[in-house]
Amino acid sequence: MAKTEDKGWSPYLAGALSGVVSILSVWIAGKFFGASTTFVRSAGIIERLFDAERVGQMAYFVKEVPKIEWQWMFVVGVFIGSLVASTTSHTFQWKPIPDMWEKRFGPSKVKRGIVAFMGGLIAMFGARLADG
Repeated sequence: MAKTEDKGWSPYLAGALSGVVSILSVWIAGKFFGASTTFVRSAGIIERLFDAERVGQMAYFVKEVPKIEWQWMFVVGVFIGSLVASTTSHTFQWKPIPDMWEKRFGPSKVKRGIVAFMGGLIAMFGARLADG
């Protein structure tokens, strides 16, 4: 008997639940959840291992001290949660390039790299614009 493919959660349900979590985050903790500041702080934590004095003098890190706090744990939780979800649903795969990405942008590593870089710039600009 052929096994039917599980398509995962409905994006509408997942979106609605993300909204509920966001509302609860603000209501209970008084903070919005996010990830962009966490990545910058992580870079600061790593850089501090090599030159703590320089990091302490950087204007951004005076405002956003590189530390492990609730947002950092949120990002770690997202990683662990997605790993648990994909392994328990038997959908986990080691893939350097998702099929959809390769199909959309072709086999050229340069073209995919340029598109990924541009997407990263746009996402970073939006995150910085939102003070993230």
